[in-house]
Amino acid sequence: MRLSRTARISLGVVTGVVLAIVYLPLLVVFVNSFSTSKNLTWPPPGFTLEWWGKAFQNAGAMEAIGTSVQIAVVSTAIALVLGTLISLALQRFTFFGRDAVSLLVILPIALPGIVTGIALNNFFRTIIDVQLGFVTIVIAHSTFCIVTVFNNVIARLRRTGTSLEEASADLGAGIWTTFRLVTFPQIRSALLAGGLLAFALSFDEIIVTTFTAGPGMSTLPIWILNNLFRPNQAPIVNVIAVVLVLVSIVPIYFAQRLAGAESAQK
Repeated sequence: MRLSRTARISLGVVTGVVLAIVYLPLLVVFVNSFSTSKNLTWPPPGFTLEWWGKAFQNAGAMEAIGTSVQIAVVSTAIALVLGTLISLALQRFTFFGRDAVSLLVILPIALPGIVTGIALNNFFRTIIDVQLGFVTIVIAHSTFCIVTVFNNVIARLRRTGTSLEEASADLGAGIWTTFRLVTFPQIRSALLAGGLLAFALSFDEIIVTTFTAGPGMSTLPIWILNNLFRPNQAPIVNVIAVVLVLVSIVPIYFAQRLAGAESAQK
């Protein structure tokens, strides 16, 4: 499809405006992380690396980063196992209620985070009566991390078909041998991409985490929110926010590269 010169210019202007709205605030945060001012001011009166040194010496921030990484790793591992099993069940088998199960699996990613957070908070505190903490956050994060893995794996399974698996079975291979030597190599990159996206989602999640974290439990996004308006903490918060953005970008970038590389091979 060919666009007129006017249409191309209009699309370019709209795209530029949208990108500016999205990324200019991030640029402000990045620049302010080097500001000599102790408050959120613009433009910065000067530039320094002092806050970067203090940020990585801040015990609360480092503990929050470690907690977020642990939660993201465990949530991603759970999502990889359950998301793969669910996608195999829904794609390779026919049973009553399959479409309903598929909808229920995808639904958590579509629900507003505050609704999911309130529902899980009520479930943990009133129905099963457990103390909020690390485990409840992991369970909460797994609910939406599973969706990213599920979507990637089931899309791959739909493209690959069952012919190689059937041939493996005809040659006498068992279920686990077929999965290990045939199915897994076909979905390996989809698993990696889904896992990277799941890690990124879990690492910077704040709404659901707020409702499922117990007293004294602080992930990195919660630490940023709690310290944003404290005296003399604004520059350090800016530094940690930049780190959070960079850590979130890395898995998304590699997941996109994997998807692009696979599309080019098709």
